[in-house]
Amino acid sequence: MKPKSISHRWAAACMALVLAMPAAWAQSSDLSACMAELRPAARTAKVTDATWTRHTAGLQADFSVIEKLNFQPEFRTAIWDYMSALVDEERVADGAARLAEQRQALARAEQRFGVDPATVVAVWGVESNFGQTFGKYPLVQALGTLSCHGRRQSYFRGEFFAALRILQAGHIAPERLVGSWAGAFGHTQFMPSTFERLAVDFDGDGRADLMDSSVDALGSTANFLARAGWQRGLPWGIEVKLPAGLSLAGEGRRSKRPVSEWTARGVRRTDGSALPDSLGAVGLLTLAGAKGPAFLVTRNFDALYSYNAAESYGLAIAHLSDRLRGGGPFATPWPTDDAGLSRAERRELQGLLTMRGHDIGPIDGMLGDKSREAIRAEQKRLGMEASGRGGQKILKALSGG
Repeated sequence: MKPKSISHRWAAACMALVLAMPAAWAQSSDLSACMAELRPAARTAKVTDATWTRHTAGLQADFSVIEKLNFQPEFRTAIWDYMSALVDEERVADGAARLAEQRQALARAEQRFGVDPATVVAVWGVESNFGQTFGKYPLVQALGTLSCHGRRQSYFRGEFFAALRILQAGHIAPERLVGSWAGAFGHTQFMPSTFERLAVDFDGDGRADLMDSSVDALGSTANFLARAGWQRGLPWGIEVKLPAGLSLAGEGRRSKRPVSEWTARGVRRTDGSALPDSLGAVGLLTLAGAKGPAFLVTRNFDALYSYNAAESYGLAIAHLSDRLRGGGPFATPWPTDDAGLSRAERRELQGLLTMRGHDIGPIDGMLGDKSREAIRAEQKRLGMEASGRGGQKILKALSGG
């Protein structure tokens, strides 16, 4: 039998999910029927009746979070676009300023948890742009929706109950508990269950507050990484040069080998020098294949990966931390003839699109649907591939470069 296409399988799976839902859940944004079914489990999870009634009465679904559940940029965006936006000169400069501003708290975090300041600040920068982008979704509504609709309902129910316990304990005011569509919140975007396990009161005011205390957030992030296996003084990894013909089959972050084996296979540092023995067992990370930047990564990279379970995300934090220590861009360029744009370049592109009469909304460096539609129109007009992607080619074409 000829196998079904991925799109057909996905459609069938979605239809099965809808058919499995009670009719009231699938047809209405009213979550009351779902909440009634979840109430016994919430009691078992130590959510009181008063808390439940206060925060779930009249709760309405926000189906936009279901759309976002099926699209995550770490897994869909080209790695050179992802990295260009997350690690640019603007964020490096902002991160250097935060290192100076928070040097005392960061020094205490390193002493207590063993995680260096640059790494903690890099997480802060990638997660919320140093507290400038927390997210706009009320967590109870977002997690309530995800507990009743879409994939991974069991997981999101656990986070939903944890969010309610946070409110119940008075850690954060209800109106302040906002964050990402998936439920992460605060300066370094902890999930509610992670908050309960690992958040620390690092400023000494008697409560852990990741929304309004950057000091608490930095200490909590260092605690997270330490508990994830971070080893004091060990680099996350190094960029390397691969010998021609080296097979990548079976290699990856988890397939760690002693440095001596990589040396014997001809792997060297990008300047041709020998690999440092101090790295211990390392795995080979090649997110763009053999022609792109290659890295030997240690167990500390695994700790970064655990923050968001995406290798591109882990690499963004790792690279930003290196830049904050004074390092430069990767030695090997990404294998593309149309490199990604920094946030400043994205704003420049949006300005050029606006000048040409396109309504793209605010010029914010975020290439959303309206920006991509405008890019697609300009690419078509210029005889380029109408992909809607914002890269160096369309920026140069519109700026006359």
